Amino acid sequence: MEFRTKVNIQKAPFAILPCERVLFVGSCFANNIGQKFADEKFRTVINPFGTMYNPASILHTIERMDETFDTAVITLGTNHVYIEKTSGEIVDNCKKRPQRLFIEKELTIDECVAYLKSAINLLLQRNEHTKFILTVSPIRYAKYGFHKSQLSKATLLLAVNEVVKAYPTHAAYFPAYEIVNDELRDYRFYKADMLHPNEQAVDYIWECLVEEWFSDEAKKFLSAWKPIKEALSHRPFDANSEEYKAFRNRTLAQAKALSEVYKGLIISEE
Repeated sequence: MEFRTKVNIQKAPFAILPCERVLFVGSCFANNIGQKFADEKFRTVINPFGTMYNPASILHTIERMDETFDTAVITLGTNHVYIEKTSGEIVDNCKKRPQRLFIEKELTIDECVAYLKSAINLLLQRNEHTKFILTVSPIRYAKYGFHKSQLSKATLLLAVNEVVKAYPTHAAYFPAYEIVNDELRDYRFYKADMLHPNEQAVDYIWECLVEEWFSDEAKKFLSAWKPIKEALSHRPFDANSEEYKAFRNRTLAQAKALSEVYKGLIISEE
């Protein structure tokens, strides 16, 4: 008997390679997954101008950057935006200013698609081989009411579907939203607020992503890196002991040898 609904993850038209340079931009869920990549020695940039929840703000982040990436992970949280009354511009952060200074608006599907395409096109101009992973955050927005939160997620899901169809060789949708809400579907996978996925849920989504979308070479790297990572994170009783110093030096030698195989691997000796 099967006691859960397993989400079918379609293969992407690309594979993630070891130590890639990866941009994460979007909601706080992007921060969680981005940190997993950073821990596994991908060269990551995570929300360099703060957490961005909607397609317009995600575009604003990318417009402010001039870097190139192998992969960009875009995580959408909501289609709600805030427009400053005096300028008529969508703001990325209200900076705790009074709500009366802003107008709240819900972006349409077409508007979301337009902002996302502009963001993708900018990154492709800098590197035509950039890969794009699009996700919708599973975090519900209680402040909208749960029905309106679902309508917002539906708008984002429809917009992402159109974007993926427009870039069939460069973009793919990863079903983090469905994994949390349909496959895990239990409050034990949430933090105390019962809205944000907990560490166990994030770990599971990471495992699904690795299994389905990482290249064989990337999986091989993760296996080689794991014992070194664990050794480097070891906290001894006496950091000045000769035994620990020898252990540390052996570990750094192993890391250096691995970095000679994977040229993008950067190891700190701190």
